[in-house]
Amino acid sequence: MSHPFDSNAFAQRISRRAFLQQSAYGLGGLALGMLIGDPAQSQSRTAGGMRGVIRTPHFPVKARRVIHLCMAGGPSQFECLDNKPKLREIHGKPFPESLTKGQQLAQLQNSQLIARGSAIPFKRWGRSGQEIAEIFPEIGGIADEVCIIRSMVTEQINHDPAQAFMNSGSILKGRPSMGSWLLYGLGAETQDLPGFVVMVSQGRGGAQPVSARQWSSGFLPGRYQGVQFQTRGDAVHYVGNPEGVCQSAQRLVVEEIKRLNGALAEERFDPEVQTRIAQYELAFRMQTSIPELTDLSREPKHILEMYGVKQPGDGSFASNCLLARRLAERGVRFIQLYHRGWDHHDNVDHYMPIAAQETDRACAALVKDLKQRGMLDDTLIIWGGEFGRTPMGQGSGRDHHILSFSIWLAGGGIKGGITYGATDEFGYRSVENVVTMHNLHATMLYLCGIDHERFSVKFQGLDARLTGVEPTRVIREILA
Repeated sequence: MSHPFDSNAFAQRISRRAFLQQSAYGLGGLALGMLIGDPAQSQSRTAGGMRGVIRTPHFPVKARRVIHLCMAGGPSQFECLDNKPKLREIHGKPFPESLTKGQQLAQLQNSQLIARGSAIPFKRWGRSGQEIAEIFPEIGGIADEVCIIRSMVTEQINHDPAQAFMNSGSILKGRPSMGSWLLYGLGAETQDLPGFVVMVSQGRGGAQPVSARQWSSGFLPGRYQGVQFQTRGDAVHYVGNPEGVCQSAQRLVVEEIKRLNGALAEERFDPEVQTRIAQYELAFRMQTSIPELTDLSREPKHILEMYGVKQPGDGSFASNCLLARRLAERGVRFIQLYHRGWDHHDNVDHYMPIAAQETDRACAALVKDLKQRGMLDDTLIIWGGEFGRTPMGQGSGRDHHILSFSIWLAGGGIKGGITYGATDEFGYRSVENVVTMHNLHATMLYLCGIDHERFSVKFQGLDARLTGVEPTRVIREILA
């Protein structure tokens, strides 16, 4: 016989005093259960980590994980990956009005537009002869491994909405990031770490803020959101037990909280209750996994030198890249590294070499390290910012630009040693094989075995997708 739900009695049962009373009576049983073990749970853990909603991939899986090296602020393609001799020829002269009339600009709107050529020379690298600026010698050294896309475009001209569009494919707030979509679809191969991890490093010039909404799970359950690791000190705050609390006692507390959350879940359907249950379990396991993950002293000296790590755990981009490799080894699905140092509205000739020096060596080391461990073939690496910079000068710097910018990709089913797409002779507009953010997202999902047109979630009565509702395509020309 069913009884009506008594909210007062339920509240009393989950009060702090009731919790302490009931947990005291159950300690012995819980401890015995821990010693005996749960065969079903053991089998589940052996089988792998968090499961995704896509049980059978739509396509052959080329990339099992993604590492996004996000150069936050928008690196200038003209000092980086897109050499424009014609722009140098008209340096200091009025920029052709025929190209810019009626176009959206950021801070240069209604200003006199003066062409600015790059003072940084380019060089052809590797057997493929790809053109990369000389301030990136280490990335130049892996030119045969990377695919350069010079024809990227985006829709948002200011940092935060542009980063949101880069991550979620939408200008609307509350949409899931691409890391959350991927974790939701495929799950993760780890039980002891989050499936989506974010780290942020600080450069010496042009540090634009990065908001936590960039790794939000949006309307997906909270368990799919990115978890930010601190790059100095403890990677996760309060991951250790308080003084005087042993591991077995902590396990008992987690089990009791799980029981209380389970009682709440029986009363109502709420995905966030299941999220709380899962996250308490994950937090308990992270007490062991996080210290082991972040102990870079176990890395050989030559590996630390290859990445350029001067002091492990120093918060540098180099340390974060090495941690990214360690996360990838442990089954984390999506790893996102932001380096805040590319917003060069002023003195671009001075700050671009600094930003390159802070990131060049570690980016190349990550590619080489994954390759020597046999992991590059199934790890997709994406390098780039939320937009590019103008071919017109803004004093001694460059303004935001959405009609053309460059990125590079490596590993995970990408054809190395090629350059895809092109801009006009002055680099103002992408004119050949134009690539949108939705094209990039569709290609990422394809390499991970997902058909972007079949991967959607009902939200407010509509089928929401990472790639939006407009027709988009996979960039098959860059696939190995």
